[in-house]
Amino acid sequence: MKLRQRKQYFRNMKRSDDSEREKRRKRRRLIQELGEQRTPYLSPADPGFQELWDSSYAGLALRQSSALPDGLHERVQSALRTLQRRGCLLRDLVRVRDRDVFTAVSRALVGQPGHTYRYLDTRLFTIPWHCEGEEGQKDEKDKPCCDSDLRDACKALWELNQFFCSDVKQQTNARGVKRSRSDTENSEDTPGEGMCEESVKDRLLEEKQEEEEEEEEDSGQGCSHSSPPSSALPPDVAGLVQFNITLINYMDTTAMTQLKEEPYYGMGKMAVGWHHDENLVPLSPVAVYSYSCPAEPKNEGATEKDGEGQSKEKQKQKQKETETEGEGTSKEELKKEEGEGSEKEEVQKEKACWRVGLKVAWDIHTPGLALPLQSGDCYYMTDDLNRTHQHCVLAGDTARFSSTHRVVQCCTGTLDYIQKRSSEALENLHTDPEKNTKSLKSLLPSTLQHIEDIHNEVEFEWLRQYWFQGRRFARFCSWWTKPMEQMEKDWKEMERMTQLLLAVVEDENTAQENRREMADILLNALTDRQQHRQTWRDRCQSSLAQTLPPEEAPVDRPYWSNEDPDMPLPFDLSEIINRVESLLWR
Repeated sequence: MKLRQRKQYFRNMKRSDDSEREKRRKRRRLIQELGEQRTPYLSPADPGFQELWDSSYAGLALRQSSALPDGLHERVQSALRTLQRRGCLLRDLVRVRDRDVFTAVSRALVGQPGHTYRYLDTRLFTIPWHCEGEEGQKDEKDKPCCDSDLRDACKALWELNQFFCSDVKQQTNARGVKRSRSDTENSEDTPGEGMCEESVKDRLLEEKQEEEEEEEEDSGQGCSHSSPPSSALPPDVAGLVQFNITLINYMDTTAMTQLKEEPYYGMGKMAVGWHHDENLVPLSPVAVYSYSCPAEPKNEGATEKDGEGQSKEKQKQKQKETETEGEGTSKEELKKEEGEGSEKEEVQKEKACWRVGLKVAWDIHTPGLALPLQSGDCYYMTDDLNRTHQHCVLAGDTARFSSTHRVVQCCTGTLDYIQKRSSEALENLHTDPEKNTKSLKSLLPSTLQHIEDIHNEVEFEWLRQYWFQGRRFARFCSWWTKPMEQMEKDWKEMERMTQLLLAVVEDENTAQENRREMADILLNALTDRQQHRQTWRDRCQSSLAQTLPPEEAPVDRPYWSNEDPDMPLPFDLSEIINRVESLLWR
């Protein structure tokens, strides 16, 4: 089992790179195939919009703002503004195609205590939401980990989460009943509207390729365990949906100066490009709450006065045009022109508000869907929509918050998981109470490999991820402070274990066959460690990282000088790597 996990860990790293290259290849092919043309997309004002939604986007559900319980809007919107006012919403420095970039949106993660969410080589750590009967909301001194403002904000988001958990289940059940009736009435399977048999075959092939890629992405998050088998019942089938985190986003179009145009359909400016949500339990739903902030007028008096003048001028102009047109224009023509004008106004009105765009993944034959979102609206992506489709966020004229509730993978992304992994590794360390000396209990190659894998995972997937985001977590919430201190102590013991393994490998009395196998394991672990440490050092010292204020700037931790007497091994492992290599060459 342990050997399989180790192989899966490195296989995932390679798959992540291969998957990204495959995505770029597909994207280039689609754009080349499109040329100067654009695939059509439909909005609510377009004929056939509802039919397209039902046939190709059935997993999407819209819940208008009126569907939420009384008072919940006010509490949630106040919570989102509190997070922004307190400086909790920050742009992440993420890794895309081997280079660091800032996200266009500002984010924070709120959810179950001890949970994390990993995307684009970045692990976010939750600010725990506060709710009745929930443990783990206090620090080591048994004090609340957040102040009262943040506790109230997180509790409001938990209340929204509770509503989503029950409402998504009800909506899914209702849609399932409707779908089963429709299937009974239409027993024959026919291609969707406007799709030829060839495009259906292309679509099936693309979906199969996409399914393989998604499996790679789901397991390729730098984890040592493979993802749970997809045959397991998804949350919305097995019982009540249990969203365990929400990713809070804040987008201000006035501050987002370089928004890209949507490339396939011409939908407009994108605040977030086409993507699937990553690292989620297979087939689990996603629920999104959208809150558009009212625009702040720059000069209310002048605006009102100018508006009155413009209104009077428009009325005069319209009256003059009507009198002129009345002389030689029929009523039918006037009616037609008015209809065209109202359609244009409707389109402009739609583009002024925030919208979510959807498309079938890697498909340019099926029309896209653009769904306008009024402030307080919610939408759900259920069934396999997140796997078979991609979505984007189309920018509106105002700032916008969103609370995106998800069921993230818990197998490798929780504090409980990594603490158990650390305990597994430390079980192989024996301390002699009389001599106060330490030794390794087992020298089995599989055991040694397992320990070194955990060692790397603790350092690069947790400690360095945590400190790369600066001291932001300690500023808002003390929940993670003590666990990360303990994790660093455990990691230091793992450094001691690597030192003990090195001593065994360099001992001439060690059996030659075992010695070579142990040296090979040690060399691979040290080489990976040295490479990753240099990568993290480079990221912490990058030009983008230097632009951040001190409290947000990445911290290169753990870091120590090679002469530090408290550390078993030097930070720079190059000399030790050379020694082990020379042993293997003999």
